[in-house]
Amino acid sequence: MFDNRSDRPYAGWQPTPNQLSAQPAQAVVGVREGFLTESFIWMFAALLVSAFTAGLVLVNEAAMTRVFENYFVLVMAELGLYFGIVFLINRINALVALGLLFVYAALNGLTLGAIAAIYATTTAGLSGVLAAFIGAAAIFGGAAVYGYATGRDLASFRGILFVGVLGIFVMSIVNIFIGGGTLSFVIGVAGVVIFTGLTAYYVQTLKNGTLMGVNGRDKAGVIGALLLYVLFINIFLMLLRIFGSGRR
Repeated sequence: MFDNRSDRPYAGWQPTPNQLSAQPAQAVVGVREGFLTESFIWMFAALLVSAFTAGLVLVNEAAMTRVFENYFVLVMAELGLYFGIVFLINRINALVALGLLFVYAALNGLTLGAIAAIYATTTAGLSGVLAAFIGAAAIFGGAAVYGYATGRDLASFRGILFVGVLGIFVMSIVNIFIGGGTLSFVIGVAGVVIFTGLTAYYVQTLKNGTLMGVNGRDKAGVIGALLLYVLFINIFLMLLRIFGSGRR
């Protein structure tokens, strides 16, 4: 699946009118859709990896204890891998990038298993965790379909959405110190709205082949998978906040 296309920038290359007229319109659409297809394939594979490692944590008390003991280290490793993939994507080959994506998904699965265990045994309950996952799948799927099908340019909402992400981050920090179910509920609702909007935006971006800063098709597929994966996980975590705060 991986081919050598490093000489054809993913975002920088634009066909001339003569080039467009020399090939069927369907062929151009097929190439663009290929980025989105690859992104979803690798995203679902990464989710399976996370589900496997999260399951290991949930059924193994010793593993869960280790995760809690090293939670901060694991989170820092996840952040390092995420930014490493994003910033080094043009310096590493696609197979290495894909491998790093799966390592990231495995680490994230460990921490997700611990988080799910906390919610399942305290505020949300097991039914709340399951409802959050099903809800995240439904919301993510709906946003993806909208982003793919809509003729509206969603790029105009990009700035607002990224400001919203910053706002969620700040409110989450504040919530650590003051606590409270109401603020957690507000963060959860705002997070679902913002990450749903970002999902639609990035699906449209991948469909149109306008993801910036990646110099190869296969690398674009990995970055797309990483973005979609992170958005799905964040929608799931925001729903956990909502269900958890509602049962306190």
